[in-house]
Amino acid sequence: MAINTRFATGVHALVLLAAEPDVLQTSKDVARKLNTNPVVIRRVFSLLQHAELVESQKGPNGGSKLARPAKEITLSDIHSALNTGGLLHGASFSGAQSKVSSALDQVFADVARAVEKELDQTTLSQLVKKITKKSKH
Repeated sequence: MAINTRFATGVHALVLLAAEPDVLQTSKDVARKLNTNPVVIRRVFSLLQHAELVESQKGPNGGSKLARPAKEITLSDIHSALNTGGLLHGASFSGAQSKVSSALDQVFADVARAVEKELDQTTLSQLVKKITKKSKH
């Protein structure tokens, strides 16, 4: 069972863009910093660009940067842009087990709402500040 890391990759990449908001960064540079393949970053940036969180310029002097200030981008915005799907997934069973599945689905829905609320209250700027604060200690 594979875990979708698109959200985490997107947040890491946007943190790099937020650290230097006026600098265009190539997917190759971001990928190198994150120790991943540039194709992965291009796919993530494409989705983030579609959601108007990132703007990109093509060409030899091209690259990507945040489309708006980091303080205006929430982790919920990023999560929605990358459409990572539900956090938890149940299995479908029949008979008596369907009651367990139904109850578990409700728990999963409650957890998803709590996570979404937290993501909505955390901006990219706040995350960058937390990281900066920790790296100074």
